[in-house]
Amino acid sequence: MNKLLIVGTVAFDAIETPFGKTDKILGGAATYIGLSAAHFNVKSAIVSVVGNDFPQEYLSLLANKNIDISGIEVVKDGKTFFWSGLYHNDLNSRDTLDTQLNVLADFNPVVPENFKDADVIMLGNLHPNIQISVLDQLTAQPKLVVLDTMNFWMDCALDELKQVLKRVDVLTINDEEARQLSGEYSLVKAAEIIHTMGPKYVVIKKGEHGALLFNNTQVFFAPALPLKEVFDPTGAGDTFAGGFSGYLAQQGNITFHNMKNAIIHGSNLASFCVEKFGTERMEQLNKEEVNNRLQQFKMLTQFNIELAE
Repeated sequence: MNKLLIVGTVAFDAIETPFGKTDKILGGAATYIGLSAAHFNVKSAIVSVVGNDFPQEYLSLLANKNIDISGIEVVKDGKTFFWSGLYHNDLNSRDTLDTQLNVLADFNPVVPENFKDADVIMLGNLHPNIQISVLDQLTAQPKLVVLDTMNFWMDCALDELKQVLKRVDVLTINDEEARQLSGEYSLVKAAEIIHTMGPKYVVIKKGEHGALLFNNTQVFFAPALPLKEVFDPTGAGDTFAGGFSGYLAQQGNITFHNMKNAIIHGSNLASFCVEKFGTERMEQLNKEEVNNRLQQFKMLTQFNIELAE
């Protein structure tokens, strides 16, 4: 069984959308990535940090999904990273109400010994120096390194971000971030410029409008599944990344064809994530539901083109 190493936040979130609000609930990039990747036949581990205020039941939830949690450091007398956000009516924009780094401010990741030779590395959204530190601890060259980042790091740690980009195979960002990083409005041109920074593959997420995959001259587009109800988009991008990296880790063979399938699997799992607040939907999701919705994706995207005479 192939190994997937996940690096990112395990956190508390407090979320408000037009459909309701929550108090502190389970969140964090690594949490969503791990719950999503758990749907594939891989050995996965999370490297992160929490405080002693983090409930054991949350750690048990991850462990019960066959996720190795030995790389999650628990800091005594420390408080867990906390984020609070308010989504606007269209759910495409949000305001950050509060961010408390807490134990994340002094986080030094330690990769478990048995995952230093992981086949796939999924670097969730964190400071680029933390991502570099993880890569430096590996004892074998992974088959694939996937990096997720955001405009915040482009604003305050661009030099460090460019250093880690030289060492990754896949970059996943949204369209706004792709334009900022490249300085180009056209996403095709943006991908071309990002390729020169290191990544062989560029995945540009467009939220409810799907995702684009670029590999030099090859381009693939996957739509997002039209949903009747969207309650909370928090974690959807990380859920996508978990499905994407989990599928590729399971396959073990990195080809453009498998990348296309990975995009669909990631989009499929992300479509569940938004149906309830926080991680609630992903915690209960079963294989039958996943496969049934994959069939919906197939019906949505497959057709025969008949050329006019």
